[in-house]
Amino acid sequence: MEPVQVERFYLGCLAHASYMAGSGGVAAIIDPQRDVDIYLEAADRMAWKIEHIIETHVHADFVSGHRELAERTGARIYLGTGSGAQFPHIAVKDGDEIQFGQCRLRFLQTPGHTLESICILMNDCGQPDRPAIVFTGDTLFVGDVGRPDLSATHTPQQLAAIMYRSIQQKLLTLPDDTQIFPAHGAGSLCGRQMGSESSSTIGKQRQSNYALLARTSEEFVHLLTDNLPAAPEYFAQEVDLNRRGAAPLSQLPALAAFTALEVLRRQNEGAVVVDTRPTTQFAAAHVPGSVHIALTGQYASWAARILGLSTQLIIVGEDPEHVSESQLRLARVGLESVAGYLADGVAGWVEGGYALDSIPQITVQDFAELRSNEPDRIAVLDVREFGELSGGAIDESLCIPLGKLKSRIAELDREKLLVVHCKGGYRSSIAASLLRRAGFRNIANLIGGFDAWKAAGLPYRESALSGQAATL
Repeated sequence: MEPVQVERFYLGCLAHASYMAGSGGVAAIIDPQRDVDIYLEAADRMAWKIEHIIETHVHADFVSGHRELAERTGARIYLGTGSGAQFPHIAVKDGDEIQFGQCRLRFLQTPGHTLESICILMNDCGQPDRPAIVFTGDTLFVGDVGRPDLSATHTPQQLAAIMYRSIQQKLLTLPDDTQIFPAHGAGSLCGRQMGSESSSTIGKQRQSNYALLARTSEEFVHLLTDNLPAAPEYFAQEVDLNRRGAAPLSQLPALAAFTALEVLRRQNEGAVVVDTRPTTQFAAAHVPGSVHIALTGQYASWAARILGLSTQLIIVGEDPEHVSESQLRLARVGLESVAGYLADGVAGWVEGGYALDSIPQITVQDFAELRSNEPDRIAVLDVREFGELSGGAIDESLCIPLGKLKSRIAELDREKLLVVHCKGGYRSSIAASLLRRAGFRNIANLIGGFDAWKAAGLPYRESALSGQAATL
């Protein structure tokens, strides 16, 4: 009989990894993304029948495709006991197993990230010397562990203590050569220090993962909960949606093509224009009041964090294909209130007889010179996360992480030229658009961000975890 094969599917815009394990003509899907055709096509290619769908927990940062995948395949869905799921499923606990072909999957209850979190230990019965694989969900990442603040009934400190026991008593008792396949990679909102590697081993993580180096539960709790950024507000809505099971993507409405006049009317009624084009295009010319979130980055996550899941959106894209991609990515996080798009993009706005807006961009060299000549009229806004400040910050910069900017705009001086930066320029362009939308006229976006500042050899404080730049 064929050995067990595992295929990884990685969705970079959400830093989300899902998996398909197959043997003997049968497959199991672990933590599926919302658009499930990729699993159906892969299973068809391998001549496998998808019979099992496993969720390591009820996800908060993306919409799972478990319901649609189950409806299209007849597969059973498995979740840890106590998940609160409202669709037909099998609640699993420690020691429960699934076996098909040479593949044996054993469930480990590993609460901590959420109370129902599980990991799945996979063995190839036909190759007993082959190292086991453990699908760790959001419990253990490469270089990090899951955030412990997603429970309505437990404090982050209580969840972190529970996670410590789960890791020590379950995962760290596995052999060092056991491979770990987590549900997220670098950039995910479910952890803070994830590495870029797609997998690792228990032994490597035991030696290098900062959280696993904690000697006591108390130390582990402090590591996880001190200075923990607040969870995005949309996470709770995402959990509710995943507990119910999302509708198939085929039920999303077709997007309407709006004239400039219709877009303006809807803006006046509260709709938000989201411009998905590259930063240079948006900066040069955009619909006034629009929010810039480029499709090239973690577009959907930022849209959900900044705009919420219920705001009516109108898309401005480079072309119809980009508009369709925008709608799909937003649906992956449960943002389905996309009314339509601006026909012919910004050209359509101009043809409608309306003026465009722009946001100045400034190089690090020009900014350094301007600041040197007129320091009293310049302010610097750093929209990176607190943890990034350990790598340094521009002197006298104010740090307000992008996710908190809308609630803290009143702290900013409208009289000074406000130069906005992040690490490389993606988030600062979002921030600049939010500031412009809030009425700030005297702003500029720093091209290349802090990375460009450092690369140019310009001065900065090497550690900015205290003082004004670390003000959160």
